[in-house]
Parts: sequence; structure tokens; C-alpha cells
Amino acid sequence: MTTRPTIKEVSKIAGVSFKTVSRVLNNEKHVSEETRRRVEEVVAQLNFRPSHAARILAGRRSFQVALLYDNPSPYYVFHIQAGAMERCGELGYRLLMQPVDTTARHLVQDVLALVDEAHLDGLILSPPLTEMPELIDALDKRKLPYVRIAPGLRKNHGLATAMDDVAAAREITRHLIDLGHRAIAFVSGPESHVSSKDRMAGYRQELEAHGIAFDPSLVIAGDYSFASGGAAAKALFVRTPRPTAIFAGNDDMAAGALAAAHEADIAVPEALSIAGFDDSDLARAVWPPLTTIRQPVRQLAYAAADLMLSGKAVVQQLTLEHELKVRATTGPAPTP
Repeated sequence: MTTRPTIKEVSKIAGVSFKTVSRVLNNEKHVSEETRRRVEEVVAQLNFRPSHAARILAGRRSFQVALLYDNPSPYYVFHIQAGAMERCGELGYRLLMQPVDTTARHLVQDVLALVDEAHLDGLILSPPLTEMPELIDALDKRKLPYVRIAPGLRKNHGLATAMDDVAAAREITRHLIDLGHRAIAFVSGPESHVSSKDRMAGYRQELEAHGIAFDPSLVIAGDYSFASGGAAAKALFVRTPRPTAIFAGNDDMAAGALAAAHEADIAVPEALSIAGFDDSDLARAVWPPLTTIRQPVRQLAYAAADLMLSGKAVVQQLTLEHELKVRATTGPAPTP
């Protein structure tokens, strides 16, 4: 049986003390880049994996963090989890996935209880938890490290990763306008998500920039779910005249609208253009594939974990770029 390499072997080959190896493994400061590089090379060469229990006993940390989420889109949640888990694993931390109900009466107390019971070293918060002042205040009071993905409120407070939702919504609205659409409906997300308000703001700003009057009757409230997108589209289909384009606040709702169009025998994109937001796996799975905004969800989560855990953060607020992905659900506005 092959024996596992030990920290003693790592320190001997790297020519440094046990304590220095421990500092490198725990991503602590006060280690030169040359020493860190040498230790990391030996760790990789030996395929050394420190004992989780030994790391806990050696210090005051548990090397466990939790990702908290409350989002109806399974695709969004999957990529948030994957990105955070990848970086946590690289840095030697275990990631606990914890779904929560942001409408729960005792949410803050429940989160703090989780922190105590699991001896967490930090929290990764995804929206709408990032937009709850009472939770942020409680974590600040406890001096618990945390990082927020897409903070809607207090955007300059603490560690955070984000994308410019307003600019992205303006770009996809502009894409529809450039195709000749003027009657563009918007399916919004839940009011509890600031991202929903930002995407609405971008939609309105771009309409106004092109001299198109904002029509509140073309805005239908959804909740980021497939079903709500379908229901919103059906409500829009009975309008006279019917809108020639629908911009949905996420891909799940856009896919729901697309399914409703198929059911109503409305040709997409010949008679109706549909655009989403996120570029989730669903955007490429439906037919026709969705035009959408690529939100770098996985990268946002990966970068969030890195900001909180690596000790190498040079900024507190990291903004990643979006990308318009033009596919087959948008086309020229139909002629009257």
C-alpha cells in the first residue's frame, strides 16, 4: 500500500519549516512569493493533501464556508454552486450548500445558528440575501467574513462581485430596437431582487434613449420561474395589438414565454422575438435557442470565493463583463 506523503516530507524537500508549509497551505500572509511557489511545487509534485481534521486542530479555523441561496432558477443555482465549489476546493476549504427561505421570519437567527453549529469561517451570499440589510448588519456585528455575489444594496460595502445589470439590459433592449421593434414587452423578476429593478431600469433607459415611450401595460411581473414566464406571455398575447418582442428578466421566464408562443402557434422569431438574460444551459437547450445576455454566473461565484479566502485580493469590489449572445429567437420586427 502506498503511504500518503506527510507535511514533514514537504518541508524537507522544499527546505522550509513545518510552520512555513502550514502558512502556505492555509493561505496566510508573511510568506515570500518565492517560498510560496517552492512549497506549492513540492505539494503538487507529491500530490500532498493535508488532513482536514489536522488543519482544524492546528488552528482556530474549521476550513468550512457556506453558500446561501434562495433562487427559483435551478440553472443559476447550479452555476453559483459550481463556481464557488471549484475555488473553495482549490484553496482547501469545504463548501456547504445551504438553501434558505428569505421570507422566513427568523432568517437572520437561523443563519447565525448555522454559523455557530458548523463553525463556519465565512459565508458566500447570493441574491436576494445580498440585499438584506438586517443580515449584513448581523454579520458585520459578529465580524464574520462574508462576500456578496451581485449586491443590490450597499454596493460599495465589503467584499463583492457583480455585473452591470443596467448596462446589460440596455444592450439587449437596444438589440431589439435595432431590429425594428417598438412594442417591446418586459417580464420582470421578483421585487425582492434588486437585479430585477436594475434590468427594468436598463430597459426603460434604452427605450427613452430611442424616443420610445414607456408603456407600463407592457410590463408583466414574474418571479424568475419558467411558469411565470409562460403566464406573462399568455397575458401579453391577448393584447391588441400584440407586442412584437418580449424581453424576459431571466432565461427561465424567456423559455416559459417561448413555450407559450409554441402553444399559441405564434412563430418565433418571424411573428414574435423573445430575449432572455443569464445565458444558462436552458438558453441553448430550448428551440429555437435563446438570444440572451451572458451573465458570468460561475465566474462571479468563483471570484467571490477567491476574494474572501485567498488572502490575495487587491480589490474589494470586482465587476465582471457581460456579453450579448444573439441566437435564433430574435429577428426583424414583423411588418404591419
